[in-house]
Amino acid sequence: MFNPLNLISKFIKSSNQKELDRIGKIVTEINSLEDDFKNLNDLDFPHKTNEFKEQIKDGKSLDLILPKAFALVREASKRTRNERHFDVQIIGGVVLHEGKIAEMRTGEGKTLTITLAAYLNALNEKGVHIVTVNDYLAKRDSLEMGQIYNFLGLTSGYINNDQDDIERKKNYNCDITYATNSELGFDYLRDNMKFSETEMVQREHSFSIVDEIDSCLIDEARTPLIISGSAEDKTAQYLAIDKLIKQLDDKDYEIDEKDKNILLSNDGINNVEKIFTDAGILKNNNFYDPENLSLVHHVNQALRANHLFEKGKDYIVKDGVLKIIDELTGRILEGRRFGDGLHQALEAKEKIDVQAENQTLASITYQNYFKLYKKISGCTGTAATEAEEFFEIYNLPVVAIPTNKQMIRKDFNDQIFRTEDEKNNAIINKIIECNNSGQPVLIFTSSVNKSEIYANLLNKKNIKHVILNAKNHENEAEIIANAGKEKSVIITTSISGRGVDIQLGGKKGSIADDQLKIEKDKIKSLGGLFVIGTERMESRRVDNQARGRSGRQGDEGSSIFYVSLEDDLMRIFGSESMNNMLEKLGLKNGESIDHPWINKALERAQQKVEARNFDIRKTLIKFDNVLNDQRHVIFSQRKNSMNSDNIFEYSNEFLKEIINDILKLKAQNLSSPKNNEFSNRLKQIVGKSFTENELKELISAKDDEVKKQITNKFVNSRNDRIKLLEEDHAKEIEKRIFLQSIDLNWKSHIQYLEQLRQVIGLRSYGQRDPLIEYKKEAFDLFSNLLEKLKLDFITILMNLKIVTEQPQKKEDEKPNMVEQIKKGKKMRRNEPCFCGSGKKYKHCCGIQ
Repeated sequence: MFNPLNLISKFIKSSNQKELDRIGKIVTEINSLEDDFKNLNDLDFPHKTNEFKEQIKDGKSLDLILPKAFALVREASKRTRNERHFDVQIIGGVVLHEGKIAEMRTGEGKTLTITLAAYLNALNEKGVHIVTVNDYLAKRDSLEMGQIYNFLGLTSGYINNDQDDIERKKNYNCDITYATNSELGFDYLRDNMKFSETEMVQREHSFSIVDEIDSCLIDEARTPLIISGSAEDKTAQYLAIDKLIKQLDDKDYEIDEKDKNILLSNDGINNVEKIFTDAGILKNNNFYDPENLSLVHHVNQALRANHLFEKGKDYIVKDGVLKIIDELTGRILEGRRFGDGLHQALEAKEKIDVQAENQTLASITYQNYFKLYKKISGCTGTAATEAEEFFEIYNLPVVAIPTNKQMIRKDFNDQIFRTEDEKNNAIINKIIECNNSGQPVLIFTSSVNKSEIYANLLNKKNIKHVILNAKNHENEAEIIANAGKEKSVIITTSISGRGVDIQLGGKKGSIADDQLKIEKDKIKSLGGLFVIGTERMESRRVDNQARGRSGRQGDEGSSIFYVSLEDDLMRIFGSESMNNMLEKLGLKNGESIDHPWINKALERAQQKVEARNFDIRKTLIKFDNVLNDQRHVIFSQRKNSMNSDNIFEYSNEFLKEIINDILKLKAQNLSSPKNNEFSNRLKQIVGKSFTENELKELISAKDDEVKKQITNKFVNSRNDRIKLLEEDHAKEIEKRIFLQSIDLNWKSHIQYLEQLRQVIGLRSYGQRDPLIEYKKEAFDLFSNLLEKLKLDFITILMNLKIVTEQPQKKEDEKPNMVEQIKKGKKMRRNEPCFCGSGKKYKHCCGIQ
C-alpha cells in the first residue's frame, strides 16, 4: 500500500544529502589548501587576517573568502590546541556561516566547529555573539577558543552575571563575545533604558551563533525576559490569603494538570465567600464583585502555589530564598522570579520572607530578541524533532551532519512497569549490576525530588554515587566530565552537563595519557557509559539529549528508559487504550513489557505534549509581536533623541503639533468657550506659566494669537534656561526629560497590555478572535501613548523653572515641576534629583 509519509521522508533525506554533497565540494577545496597553510610562520596568521579584512572592505564576499579562512583557522587550531577540525566539523562551520542549524551529535566537537564561522564573520568587524547555556561555558569557551582567535589576531571576551557595565562594554567590543541568552537579552533591555549612548554596552546585532539552540530558542522561549522595578508592598495580603486558602477542602477546587491551572468549584466559591467575609476581607459579600477583582487574582495565585507548584520540582528554598528550577535542565534560574504575584504566593506558602511585588519596566521574548540579528545560526545534537518550529518561527533550516565515526551505541527498548515502586526496584538492580562490573552509569531524573529518591535508594544498597541537581550545580562541569570513570554512578536532573565532553576512563589532564588510554580501553570493554532514563520526559528531544551523553566519537555505550504507568507523562498524556491493554495483560509484580509498539505509543504521548507546547510558543509570539512592533518604535525614537545634537528640534515640532491639536479642540467647542475641552487642555499645558488674567485672554483670543503667545512663552522659558545654564546643559535637560517621559509612559503602557492579555481570552466567548481584539486595543493604546508622551514633555517644558539654590523640602509638600540644579555642577548620586521628584538622583534620573 502506498504511504505518502515514506515519500516525504525520502524527500527530506535526499534534500539533506543534497546539502551535504554541495558543502562537500567546499570541504574538498579547503582540504586542498592545507599544505599551503602548513608552511606559514606563526606571525603570518594575524597578517592573513588583516589581508582578509582589506578584501572585505574592497567588496569581496565572505563566501569567497571562506575556503582560505577555514583552512587558516584549522591550522591555527592545530598549532594552539593540537586539535585539527574533522571534515564533518568543516561542514558544520559552513552550515553555521550560511545561517542554518547544524545538527551534530554529542561529542562531535560543536565548540570547535563554531570557531570557523565565528572567525569568518568577525572579519567584517561588526562583532559576533556566541550564545552558550550557562555562565561557566561562556567563560570556558571564550578562554579556550580565545587561544585560536588571539593567534589569528582577533580578540574574544565573555559576559558573566557578575560583570559591571565597564567590563561588559569592553567584552562586547571584542571581535567575538561569548554570553548566555539571558545576559544578552537583559543587556539589550538595559541599554534601552540608558540616558546616553556612551553608557550603552552592546554594539549592533550582526551575527549570532547559538550553541544548544534548541535549549535557548525552544525550551526557554515560553518565558519572556523581564526587567522589573518594585511596586506597592502587599506582603500582609499574601500571608493572610495563604492562611485562609489552607482552610479549603479538596472538593472546593478542581485541578487541571495539563494546563497547570486550578478552578474553584461552586462549593469552593461559597466557602471562599464565607471564609473571606468572616475575615473582613471580602467586599459586598460577593467574590466576583468588581471591587474584589484584585482579591480574585490573589486567591487564584495562592491556589496554584499551594496545589500545583511543588517544592523540589518547580522550586527550592535555599538560604531562606525561593529559587525557581528550570523544568527542562534542572538548574536554578538565578535572579528569576515567577511573575504576576505567583512568586509571593509561593513565599507565603513556604513561610519565608515575602519579597515586594515587582512592576515590569521592560520585557522581550527570546524569539524577538534573536530576530534583531541580521543573521543567526546554531548547533545542537537534537533539532530534527523541532525542525518545523525552527523554520516557521525563525526561518532556520536544519542540516543533519553525519558523525565523524560510526555511532555504535545500543539504545534498548523502554521497560514498562505497572507501578513506580516496581520500576524503581528494576532501576536500582540495573545500577547494581553495572556497578559490580565497573561500568560507569549516568542516571537522568525529572526533578530534584526524584534525584533524591534514587540517591536514598542507592544509599540503602551502599552504592557510592554523586548527586547533581539544582542544590549543588556549582561543580557540574567537573562532575559530568568524569562520568566515564570506572564505577562512576552519577544521578542528575534532566540535561545537566550540556556542552561538557564526557571522556571514557576519566577527564583529560587528570591522569597521565598512557594511563588514560588503559582506563579508556577498560571502560570500552565493559560496554562504555550506560545512560539510564528514570522516566520519559515531555519532549523526545530531551530524551535524545540524555541518550546522547553516551557513545561519543564512535565509543561504546548503551541507553535505556524505564517507565511506569504512574509516571506524569503516562498519567496525564498516555492513551487510555494503552493503559487498558497493559492492565489486561495482567503483569505480575516486578514484570515489565519490552516492545517497540510501546515505544511508539510513548512517542505519540510525547508528540501530543510537544504539539501543545509549540502552540503555546506560537500564541506567545503572535501576541508579543504586537508589543514588539511598538517596542521598536519606542526604542528607535528613544535612541534617535538620545543621539540627537539638537533636541530643541524635537520639542519645537511637538509644540507645533500640540498647538494645532488645541486649535482643533477650540473649533469644536466654540459654543461654550469657558467650560469645554479646549480650555481644560489649554490650562493643563500652560499651567502656571500664564497668570490667571493672561489665561482668560488666551482662551478668548484668535487662533494666530493663541499660537503666537504659547510659542513665545515656550521659547522665552527655554532662553532663560540657556542664559542660566548655557546651551549644552539646557539641551541635556530637555533630552533627559524627554527620555524620562518615554520611560514612564512606556512602563505604564506595558502594564496596560499585560492586563489586557489576561482578560482578552474572554472575548472568544462572544465569538471574537482574542488576537484581533488585542491588536485593535493595543493599537489604540499605543496611539494614546504617543499623544500623551508629547503632551507630558511639552507640559513639563512649559512649566519648568530653574533655581540656583536647593530649597529645603517639607515632607508633605508634593514635588512640582522645578528644575533644581546648581549651575555648572555635575549631579552627585545622593543629591536630590534635578527633575523635582524629591527622590535622590541615583533613585530617579540617575538609574542606569
